[in-house]
Amino acid sequence: MVLSDKVASFLNRASWIRKMFEEGDRLRKIHGADQVFDFTLGNPSVEPPPQFREELKKLALHPEPGMHRYMSNAGYPETRSAVAEVLAEQSGLPFAARHIVMTVGAGGGLNVVFKAILNPGEEVIAISPYFVEYGFYVDNHGGVLKVVPAGADFLPDLPALRAAITDKTRAVIINSPNNPTGVVYPAAVLAQLGQLVEEKSRETGREIFVISDEPYAKIVYDGVQVPSVFKYITNAVMVTSHSKDLALPGERIGYIAVSPRIEGADTLVEGLVFCNRTLGFVNAPALMQRLVTGLQRVSVDVAEYQAKRDLLYHHLTSLGFQMVQPQGAFYLFPKSPLPDDIEFCRQALKHNILVVPGGGFGAPGYFRLAYCIDMEIIKRSLPAWTALARELGMPS
Repeated sequence: MVLSDKVASFLNRASWIRKMFEEGDRLRKIHGADQVFDFTLGNPSVEPPPQFREELKKLALHPEPGMHRYMSNAGYPETRSAVAEVLAEQSGLPFAARHIVMTVGAGGGLNVVFKAILNPGEEVIAISPYFVEYGFYVDNHGGVLKVVPAGADFLPDLPALRAAITDKTRAVIINSPNNPTGVVYPAAVLAQLGQLVEEKSRETGREIFVISDEPYAKIVYDGVQVPSVFKYITNAVMVTSHSKDLALPGERIGYIAVSPRIEGADTLVEGLVFCNRTLGFVNAPALMQRLVTGLQRVSVDVAEYQAKRDLLYHHLTSLGFQMVQPQGAFYLFPKSPLPDDIEFCRQALKHNILVVPGGGFGAPGYFRLAYCIDMEIIKRSLPAWTALARELGMPS
């Protein structure tokens, strides 16, 4: 066998997102790209903000000597300082460059964190629905993912979390704004989660971290604010990227931020830097670090995403689809009108609509659609959604 047994088994249950995207390629060859409505990938269609191009042009026309060489494995001090300055403003805590490690996107950052903190067999709790790659990342470093379903409106079910935390628990991972639901965790929920983790840490006699995965933190609507996790949770580690807020997913640039309130924060950062190197990332891309240094308060135009959300949300709910209105990110997560969400996705394919079954996010009975695509595709898809709803006999 070419593959290990583990990887072969993972491939069999791996990303539904990629499977549906590949099906989209097949349909585009048959029907043409303008007649296929692909809502599978969270791959922003918007371009980076103008400030990014200005910074890129400056570096291209006036390159700095040594700008493509190695630097500290943690990243450039000036980039880390720029990140720390914003986090200090948001949290009121004394963040400094030493609390930041620049990473190869959020995926790279999460792997670095898990490598640094997990012993074999220790557990990381995720709240479903969740980004399916979490399980693979945790497994990469000998850990075990333990899934706890969300409560009402996809907010954390704190009693269920309390019951799930044991002496094997090393971390709880949260994602707000959430992929796939778009739900933002309010400050009160974060405060209760922080209190719960502190209580369970004392009860079990071991340090439990809350890892906050925040690549969508600047993609929020209707005046909603994403509370700083560092304000409410002592043992907080934030992992994020500029894939969404600056529309740079292919550039793989992100960072880890360690709360100054963590006992032994300097030692934790030292371990993160070591793992950043030994996992083979070595350091975050040098050019991208320089470019994002001055863009920590910049993001894409969120109004464009909100217009797409509103159009799809209102149209689908008018057809009878049920869902929580997303407060952030760029996904809708409706209930499947069929008990079998995979069968619903197959029925949608008949209308050239590509979506991802909720089972791919640990939540069977739902489906996810990503609206970070061209507005014209969304508009052209509306009659297809209407035809699908009628075919399924949905009450509008």
